[in-house]
Amino acid sequence: MNIARDETVALAKQLIACRSVTPADDGCLDLIAARLAASGFRCERINRGGVSNLWARRGSAAPLVCLAGHVDVVPPGPIERWTTDPFVATERDGYLYGRGASDMKSSVAAMVTAAERLVAAQPNHPGSIALLLTSDEEGDASHGTVAVVDALRRRGDMIDACIICEPTSSARLGDTVKNGRRGSLNGALTVKGIPCHIAYPERGRNPIHAALPALAELLTVEWDRGDEHFPPTSLQISNLHGGAGTVNVIPDSLDVRFNVRFSPASTVDGIKARVHAVLDRHGLEYDLVWNLAAEPFVTAAGKLVYTLGRTIAEVTGLTPELSTGGGTSDGRFLARVAREVVEFGPVAVSMHGADERVRLDDLGPLSAIYERTVAALLAEAG
Repeated sequence: MNIARDETVALAKQLIACRSVTPADDGCLDLIAARLAASGFRCERINRGGVSNLWARRGSAAPLVCLAGHVDVVPPGPIERWTTDPFVATERDGYLYGRGASDMKSSVAAMVTAAERLVAAQPNHPGSIALLLTSDEEGDASHGTVAVVDALRRRGDMIDACIICEPTSSARLGDTVKNGRRGSLNGALTVKGIPCHIAYPERGRNPIHAALPALAELLTVEWDRGDEHFPPTSLQISNLHGGAGTVNVIPDSLDVRFNVRFSPASTVDGIKARVHAVLDRHGLEYDLVWNLAAEPFVTAAGKLVYTLGRTIAEVTGLTPELSTGGGTSDGRFLARVAREVVEFGPVAVSMHGADERVRLDDLGPLSAIYERTVAALLAEAG
């Protein structure tokens, strides 16, 4: 796997050098498109809202197997916290350092080199191979993968199997595959009060005092018990703000921000109804604005899960655990157009932090896993 390692490390270094802070791609997609075009991929830019997206496909027959990812990164933060320049890929102590090394430019490099080797070995491969890349995953995610998915749906194109190359491994490469994600529902609650001098509370209405019992009750609700794939639904309060910064005035409102991570055992409408029922029962005067960030999705044990798991075991010797934990991903969009969706990538070391890094010796095996999995899924159509 030295060839896979060397070519993947070399491309990862080139991508890390691109200052692609979301939603910029800073040349990443041009670099990748040129390489894929040389391997016979038809490269299409599906840009929207100032966001760069690449859909590269080789072949026109089924099955369509897709590797997906993003080239944008979060800002590096204070440079003094980094040992080396975050946009100069650096090898040190067995790791490759740089912004995006873990999330997820090394994975992108691995999927590109995997596709190149597969095509070189099988120029007349059955089915179709696709790579989907965006520069809007770390940001608003409103014009990235979702734009490509919208275009594919308009054409009536369906992806048979999709691997999102996010960093999913926990302690060792290959120990975890994400086969789904929870839904995410945000609430912006404003509890209304009547301001007055704090020495005369009878003249006003304190929205903080009024809201606390209701908020406490919401934290004790058993929304569901989860299922075989998902933990129970959970509501978490992320922000509370009330008052004008002075100690002698009852505030006119309390602003509360909360998030519900939910399993398919609960519905969006059901969660909303239960929250409103609690607030109403406590007699609050309030406004509540909802924002659905993601619906839950899951890929049960089947062809994709089995094939990827078998390949991981062959390359690493590990049997991966299936997980639906963690935050949202672009899987929430791809599930609309893909029959099966999973996520698999390297160990998430210092993701989004200073001195972000990935193990150099994981990159060859990672690329090999992508190559062999795609080849095996295509072979069934041959």
